[in-house]
Amino acid sequence: MRFEKKKCLMIFVEDTDTWKDERLYEVIVRQMHKLGLDGATAVRGITGFGAAGQIHRKGLFGVSDERPIVIIVVDTQAKITEAVEAVAPLIKEGLICTCDTEVYSPESDGGPTSANL
Repeated sequence: MRFEKKKCLMIFVEDTDTWKDERLYEVIVRQMHKLGLDGATAVRGITGFGAAGQIHRKGLFGVSDERPIVIIVVDTQAKITEAVEAVAPLIKEGLICTCDTEVYSPESDGGPTSANL
C-alpha cells in the first residue's frame, strides 16, 4: 500500500451564493475541471454555522435556509495554489482552507481493477 503526499482544498460557501446568476458551488466545480485538477466534489451540509454565528439548516417544509456547501479538492500543491488564485475572487463570504494530506489510490498502487478481477 502506497500513500502519496497531496494538498486538500476545502471551500465553504452557502447553497444560495451565486456568481453571475449561477450557483457559486457549480461555478467553482466547473473551474476546477477547467484547470485540470484531479477531481472536485461539492457536499451539502446538513447544518452548520460560520463566523457570524447563525446556524444554517433545513427550514420549514424542507426549504433551504442558506445551508452550507463544501467543495473538496485533492491535488498537488501547485495545482491547489492555482485553484485558489482562480476562485478566491468569486467568493464574497465563505472560507477557503488547505491542509496537507496523504492519498491512497488503488489505481496508482497496481490494485484491483475491473480488468483483473
